[in-house]
Amino acid sequence: MYINFKFRSNFLNIQAQSSDPFATRSDLLVLMLSKRDKKVKISPLTKKIDKVLDGLIASLISNSDITGDEGEMSLIYTPNLSEKNFYPKKIMILGLGDINLLSTNKVRKISASLIKKIKSLKVKKVHLLNENSILYKKVNREKFCQSFTEGLILGNYNFNKYKEKNSSGSVEKFTFLDLDNENKKTINRYIKVGSIYANAEILARDLVNEPGNMLSPSDLAQVAVKISEKHGCKIRVLDYKDVKKLGMGAFIGVAKGSERPLKFIHMSFEGDKGSPENNIWLIGKGITFDSGGISLKPGFGMGKMKGDMGGGAAVIAAMEAISQLKPKINVNVVCAATDNMPSGNAQMPGDIVKAYNGLTIEVDNTDAEGRLTLADAIGYAKDKGASKILDIATLTGAARIAMGDGVSPIFGNDENLINTVINAGNITGEMIWQLPLDNVTKKQNFSMVADIKNTGGRGGGSTTAAHFISKFAEGVSWAHIDIAATSMLDTDRDWYVAGATGVPTRTLIEFCINL
Repeated sequence: MYINFKFRSNFLNIQAQSSDPFATRSDLLVLMLSKRDKKVKISPLTKKIDKVLDGLIASLISNSDITGDEGEMSLIYTPNLSEKNFYPKKIMILGLGDINLLSTNKVRKISASLIKKIKSLKVKKVHLLNENSILYKKVNREKFCQSFTEGLILGNYNFNKYKEKNSSGSVEKFTFLDLDNENKKTINRYIKVGSIYANAEILARDLVNEPGNMLSPSDLAQVAVKISEKHGCKIRVLDYKDVKKLGMGAFIGVAKGSERPLKFIHMSFEGDKGSPENNIWLIGKGITFDSGGISLKPGFGMGKMKGDMGGGAAVIAAMEAISQLKPKINVNVVCAATDNMPSGNAQMPGDIVKAYNGLTIEVDNTDAEGRLTLADAIGYAKDKGASKILDIATLTGAARIAMGDGVSPIFGNDENLINTVINAGNITGEMIWQLPLDNVTKKQNFSMVADIKNTGGRGGGSTTAAHFISKFAEGVSWAHIDIAATSMLDTDRDWYVAGATGVPTRTLIEFCINL
């Protein structure tokens, strides 16, 4: 079968090296400065480098031209210093800000800003002087190197595969310089971990950014197949006949209007074979294009509905990382993939469908389709012995109204599960906030003709959607993240680039590693 989606093959080359920074042949040497008690702190090695520069760095600090503030970048050209046995062509002074306020999220933000600046300079080989004396008071070496690596990779992202010309610069190699050879192995290990986290999120971004004509349900399924083959996961892809036999009427109803065949994707990683009950199921909404169906969306902005499979992209991409990091837990990923399109055969408002678990659903609005696919996916997971379920979906525009585009709301029936997810998001910088499932909004999903209705009106839209899903998750530990507002951005922010964010891929990885 011909598949449109192509995996990215060019990745930022990051590694650690133990060598003398004076003798390093580098296009750019990055020196870090921090502050303590509002005073700039210069490391001993930076002082030695400053002697070669005849005290230029100290002078710039004295004149407040360099302040060491968070994210500050000052470029110094160093021509004709080879006679002093100093070979870097340029020096960048990178401010870390107050060392007592340094965090992994700030490190990630700083390194993302750095790589964007470096690309504009069009340099190829970059070296970062990595010194214990200024870094590890607040953030240890391991977390610093992992977070810095994540920021570099995520900040370096672009999606320009369909452009004829690429005008942005490209860094060939980024090297952490550490004088202590014993540190090199540790640094390289956490560079690898950071790369696994970040490259998984890059895959999620690529999937969400891909246009609808280039990413069908079959394409998404083949991405999952290729990941499983490469990293040793088990995979099962169900077709229409399979899901019909299983009784997934809610999922089939959504898919009726599309000419492209549905795919039900189930990936599994066995990290604890001896304890099958030690499992987590990650379920992602997989609408590869959402027109709204018969309840057609307005034309303005509909192009962004290519990204309505952001939840599916996140869980599939997270599995790529999880299968490499190998946590001691059994992880299952499910994505019910289909388009939601209008046609003469499409599902109609007022239809009644029967879900996998036997409940009947009144389809009040065909544009509330994601929750229908999740209902059958959750029913399938429960039937397979799920102990914990976390679903992720670009579900409601109401999430943006309630929380803006910087925080994803979470709902659920298990406070421990919810808090674990929130804590994972705090670590990765993908902020998640709990909203309540109250008894008043629950009644808004009442149907006079079926067991439940798929919409609850305009009031509390994110909550009524979560209530609907919760009906199918009864009897199992469950949480739901609505990423409708956080899955795509219109402008750059921190380590994000305009377009798909890949949220919450790294949070899912962190969550599974620490569960």
